[in-house]
Amino acid sequence: MSDDNKPLLIKRYASRRLYNTETSDYVTLDDIAGFIREGREVQIVDLKSGDDLTRQYLLQIIAEHESRGDNILPVNILTDLVRTYSGQAGSVVPQFLQMSFDMLRDGQSKMMENMTKVNPMANMPGFEAMQAQQEAFMKAMTGGISNNWSGPSDETADAGGGEENLDAIKKQLAELQTKLSKMSK
Repeated sequence: MSDDNKPLLIKRYASRRLYNTETSDYVTLDDIAGFIREGREVQIVDLKSGDDLTRQYLLQIIAEHESRGDNILPVNILTDLVRTYSGQAGSVVPQFLQMSFDMLRDGQSKMMENMTKVNPMANMPGFEAMQAQQEAFMKAMTGGISNNWSGPSDETADAGGGEENLDAIKKQLAELQTKLSKMSK
């Protein structure tokens, strides 16, 4: 297995501090959530016992996001999850959740693939910006919700003067709206 495919190993010390073995520094739960959003697999182990604590910390990250108002999981879903721990449905739920997320990821990749294929809309002004927004949205939906701006990158924003760039975007948007209204007639 190559180093790129290995999970990032985080060790928990007796003091409960989390240590990134790749960078030799201490990390927080927010740092770990960031690694996961970037697509890294993470494994958290207790230094003394060797116990795998990954699930415990992932649940803690989810609980912290939910308590901050980043409510992704509706109350009825959380209630159903609690119910599954006390019944026989608990044996089916993990497979169902895994299949659901696999389908979501697969649908996202197929949609992105279709957007990049020869597409008559690809020649429309503003299509690249719309595609970048869609990619950011799908990444947020499948990789975790981020509070980061998902608009144009800094280099895109720095490409021209702020007001000139805004005027160009407004012009492209107006052209796009005109073309769309012609298509719907």
